[in-house]
Amino acid sequence: MDSGALEPSLYTVKAVFILDNDGNRLLSKYYDPDLYPSMKEQKNFEKNVFNKTHKADNEIAFLEGMTIVYKSSIDLFFYVVGSAQENELMLMAVLNCLFESLSQILRKNVERRCLLDNLDGVFLVVDEIIDGGVILESDPQQVVEKVNYRCLSEQAFGFVLFDYITGNMEGQGQKSQLL
Repeated sequence: MDSGALEPSLYTVKAVFILDNDGNRLLSKYYDPDLYPSMKEQKNFEKNVFNKTHKADNEIAFLEGMTIVYKSSIDLFFYVVGSAQENELMLMAVLNCLFESLSQILRKNVERRCLLDNLDGVFLVVDEIIDGGVILESDPQQVVEKVNYRCLSEQAFGFVLFDYITGNMEGQGQKSQLL
C-alpha cells in the first residue's frame, strides 16, 4: 500500500456542489485542480453522482474513487466530496454545517428559487466553512454570525459612502454624540 496516500492532510474536501432536482448545477466549488480540471469533466462527474444518488435513500456514496456525502431538500441536492480515504464523519459534519447554515440564512426556506435569490450569501457560507479544501468551521451558528457580520459591514460601508457622496451629514451628529 502506498504510504504517501495515507498521510494525514488538512485538505479533506475535494469539492462541494449543489444541484437542482434535474441534476443541473446551481453552485460548485472544486478545491483540487487535478481532480476534474475542465468544466466538462466537472459537469460529467456531477451528472454521474446525481444519477447514482437522486433516487437512493442513503447519505453516502462511493464513486470514481471518491467518498461523497449528500442530502436532499425539497428540490435541491447538496454534495460534499472527499478522497476515498477521507473520514465520512468529517465530510458529514461539513455537509450538515452547510445545510443548517443555509437553512438559518434562508429562514428555513431551503429551495431552488430562494437559494438563487441569495446566491451571494450562499457563496459566503461555503467560503466560511471551507477554504481551499481545508475545513475551517463546522458550527452553523458561528458561520451564520460571521456571514451576518460581513453583510452588515458591507451595508454600513455602503450607507457611509452614499452619505459622503450626497453630502448628507445627518448621521454624523449622532455618531459624535455616541463617542
